[in-house]
Amino acid sequence: MATAADQLRVIKSGTADLVPEQDLIKKLGDGRPLTIKLGVDPTAPDLHLGHAVPLRKLRQFQDLGHRVVLIIGDFTALIGDPSGRSATRPPLTPEQVEAHATTYIEQAYKILDPEKTEMRRNSEWLAPLGFEELLRLTSRFTVARILERDDFSKRYQEGIGISLHELLYPVAQAYDSVAIEADVELGGTDQLFNLLAGRELMEKMGLEPQVCLTLPLLEGTDGVQKMSKSYGNYVGLTDAPDDMFGKVMSVPDELMVKYYRLCTPLSLDEVEAIEAGLSDGSMHPNLAKRRLAREIVALYHSIDDSTAAEAAFDRVFKQHAVPDDVPQITVDLDESVHVPALLSTLKLVASNSEGRRMIDQGAVRVDGELLAPGTYDLDQSAVLGLVVQVGKRRFARPVRP
Repeated sequence: MATAADQLRVIKSGTADLVPEQDLIKKLGDGRPLTIKLGVDPTAPDLHLGHAVPLRKLRQFQDLGHRVVLIIGDFTALIGDPSGRSATRPPLTPEQVEAHATTYIEQAYKILDPEKTEMRRNSEWLAPLGFEELLRLTSRFTVARILERDDFSKRYQEGIGISLHELLYPVAQAYDSVAIEADVELGGTDQLFNLLAGRELMEKMGLEPQVCLTLPLLEGTDGVQKMSKSYGNYVGLTDAPDDMFGKVMSVPDELMVKYYRLCTPLSLDEVEAIEAGLSDGSMHPNLAKRRLAREIVALYHSIDDSTAAEAAFDRVFKQHAVPDDVPQITVDLDESVHVPALLSTLKLVASNSEGRRMIDQGAVRVDGELLAPGTYDLDQSAVLGLVVQVGKRRFARPVRP
């Protein structure tokens, strides 16, 4: 196992908060494998690079020789994490949670070493809790303490309802830490309150309290908003290699080092060398961007896929060519076609509203011709059998059934 100082250098890279750092230094100095916890609620089936950031940090802990516990919040997902929410989450059914959990685990293992990952579901210890035990557990928190959370405080001040079960969410997440006796818990910056609640509960129950480590939210390909499917700025872990490569190539140059730190398996020394090269001008940004795209595609697909994706990228962008393998999608079209709905049907956008936005931004072409902003309806003959393109990387050809 590496020295405590060397481990701390790797662990701190790319982090936002480490509370308290001295406790982690002490734990690392003990020379024992630490228990590192990440809890995730399977509220959606598909992950993107933003979701993968804490998983990458978990993998670093694995490589340093520590015990990694990934907790699938199949019980807490029935509540819904209220972090950063302005309204109560709609509840999920147990069947939805289990289906999402299955795909989540499959995608998480693209990053984590399955043989070194302990997978637990928090229904193991939360479901059996009786009402008496729940009362004893909640007695260790005050309402004032729970309402310190920014999202709860804001909703309370604005008169927006807070369901009682939402107030129990931080308590349930904190009990996860007690159940596995976590040394370190990871989460996004929006999770700091929940992580500190776990530290507080462990201390009150006579356990050595966990260290709280948060990671920054990852901006999407637009460089502004956090990565999200709803913003259309995401790089999905299940995206096709060509699409993944192209999306990464659209990331603003100023975010490259952050993506290297948070989204690739490169060592800290390699990332710092790239950062220095970009800073002093000895590395061309385009070459650095291409390597970033290759690393990410190879991580979620293969090296051969990354090489082929780069070649496809060059064919489209250097030679301005339409890809050879534009998917043909069967659609039923009326004489008059509502283009935003067609884009959604072709899965070139996530929704009709995104389709309208792309048209208005001048990002939609049909047979190579740019659609003017506000062009939402076309005759069937103007789209059927032709290549429809959104942005620089998304193509499809609508055909008759």
